[in-house]
Amino acid sequence: MRIRLRIGGMTCSNCARHVQTALCAVPKVTSARVDLEKGRATVEVGEGGPTSTMLVEAVQKAGYEAAPAEDDEDSSGPWQRGLLVGVVLTPLLFLLPWLVRAPPHSHWLGWLEFALALPVQLVTGRPFYQGAYRQLLHGRLDMDVLVSLGSSAAFLLSVYGLLRPGSLEHGYFDEAAAILTLVSVGHWLEARVSLRASRTLRTLLALAPPKARRRLPDGREEEVPVEELQKGDLVVLAPGDRVPVDGVLAEGKGILDESMLTGESQPVEKSPGEPLYAGTINMSRQILMRDSAAGSETVLAHIAATVERAQQSRAAIQRLVDRVSNVFVLTVLVLAAATVFGWGWAGLGWEAALLRAASVLVVACPCAMGLATPAAILVAANVAAQRGVLLRDAQALEKCGRIRKIVFDKTGTLTEPTVGKPVYYGDAAEAERLARSLAGPSRHPLSQAVARYFAQAQPVELENWEEERGLGVRARYQDKIVRLGSLRWLEELGIALPEETAAGANGTLGLAMGKQLLATFPIVARPKPSAAGVLRGLQEQGYTVYLLSGDRAEAAFAFSREVGIPAERTFAEVRPEGKAELVQKLQSQGGGVAFVGDGINDAPALAQADLGIAVLQATDIARESADVILLRKDIEAIPEILSLSAKTLRTIRENLFWAFFYNAAAIPLAIFGVLAPAVCAAAMGMSDLFVVGNALRLYRR
Repeated sequence: MRIRLRIGGMTCSNCARHVQTALCAVPKVTSARVDLEKGRATVEVGEGGPTSTMLVEAVQKAGYEAAPAEDDEDSSGPWQRGLLVGVVLTPLLFLLPWLVRAPPHSHWLGWLEFALALPVQLVTGRPFYQGAYRQLLHGRLDMDVLVSLGSSAAFLLSVYGLLRPGSLEHGYFDEAAAILTLVSVGHWLEARVSLRASRTLRTLLALAPPKARRRLPDGREEEVPVEELQKGDLVVLAPGDRVPVDGVLAEGKGILDESMLTGESQPVEKSPGEPLYAGTINMSRQILMRDSAAGSETVLAHIAATVERAQQSRAAIQRLVDRVSNVFVLTVLVLAAATVFGWGWAGLGWEAALLRAASVLVVACPCAMGLATPAAILVAANVAAQRGVLLRDAQALEKCGRIRKIVFDKTGTLTEPTVGKPVYYGDAAEAERLARSLAGPSRHPLSQAVARYFAQAQPVELENWEEERGLGVRARYQDKIVRLGSLRWLEELGIALPEETAAGANGTLGLAMGKQLLATFPIVARPKPSAAGVLRGLQEQGYTVYLLSGDRAEAAFAFSREVGIPAERTFAEVRPEGKAELVQKLQSQGGGVAFVGDGINDAPALAQADLGIAVLQATDIARESADVILLRKDIEAIPEILSLSAKTLRTIRENLFWAFFYNAAAIPLAIFGVLAPAVCAAAMGMSDLFVVGNALRLYRR
């Protein structure tokens, strides 16, 4: 279920992140998206999840306003209206002395400046003052407190000068307004720039069309919202239509563009019984599909949810920055107070001392520090998704940076199975048609090898197709049960096997109809075209690469020589349950260990490793054991994601360095009066943009 909220009191991306964190912490909330510019939050909740009232309470406890929102409700809040007021009136305050012919320090000119500055304080400053008040009520100090104190100090000092003519050299209404306006403009620009970072997720969510053409039992067609489709419904797809939900091809033969889902550029030919995925495009004739999953159950939704989870998650370094920021704000308040009393007692004058304190408060806002990590993680998650890689969370990026050893499972990960010379025990043409039809809907690598080998065979119509994980597939054909799977499985079912077939049972699939064996298909594993190059490149980059195989020692060592892995780092005859033990042994020797598997029987090792990388088919995206999921069958993305993680961590460190350096350099300048409050406000906004802009550079790296 989706719940929309109207959020008040947010002034920057940090605020939006705090609201998002508060919403995601509510039990049974699956995801939360917060739009700073519109002041809205969209929350997805699971079955039996929280009500809108509970979500509102969670946001209010975090120190922000919240209320249920309707879809057609005007989303432009006081934050945007306040920005408009500030942008219009603040330049007038600076131009007023030049536009109005009046004696210097004219008293009535001061009151005119007051009239222009007051709306800026009340309207533009309202979100800052409200945010500061709420944060103080909850015992927290944030940038709203600093901005509010800085602007109000300059404004109240100017009002004091108006009420006591001659007590001040001049008024500072323009400075007070400039602080609020420039900070607001900086945050607006920051929000606009950050929109690019979330473009991939927005694009993913928009891939599935909102409506579909459902075929009724009487043959008529009706256009309905996708939400109304149910499992088993027939959906008509015309040429060029996007697939609205996951399903199987029920009628016709189609060519689908799945590049937006898997990253594979070549269109995929589909026959009846083969899966179709939401968001992909029908590039051929009209076809008919049967709905098997809709909404949050689709592969597309799983991908979007994974990307969003990575964007929302917080790295360990971010939690450290949050704690430092809270201490930093308190330190800044102490420095500002020391600036007022220090300069005041030193004889500089309380007016100048107060203005310098205001400069300290504004220039020290830790917004850039708060943005340093989430901005980089947001961009990195999107860049990875564009390259066909899903990051489970922000911790996955940090784990990539600690990896020194990489263990590759051989079968399915480094190998590409293909069919050798088939042996037929009946009609060869019928066996080929049955093999193509049985193997087509399965995503298992061996089934896919059979489907590719017999791609030219004409498929037959099967009923009640189902797959038994790790054994094979079966269906009903002409009132008989046909099976394609391991010879041991067929033998256990009472199907007699020739003696010459039993000897090669470990690497052979069998096709049977009823109790009769129709054909056997020897499976030959060959290295993937890119395997040797990827492994060589990883070793050149300083990673220690290991090969893990369940094959006999001779076959495993021959394969390792072919792909360039030394014999001393090759482990043969490893049973599935021994994979995790091997990973644990390597971990005990020191250094982070990554395990790369195809997701079949590899879950324990993927979970045990410091970094689990799963090379999966699209239907297995929801698997929870891996930190990194490769949507493509190839492993070329592994060096890319390791490189991206290193660049992301470097970007985070750069952002944090410059954010801290900026504050460390600017605070002394503000204390000694080198920087005026308005200049400090502009500089603070530029620091935010620098951090976001530096993160966006990951798109080009």
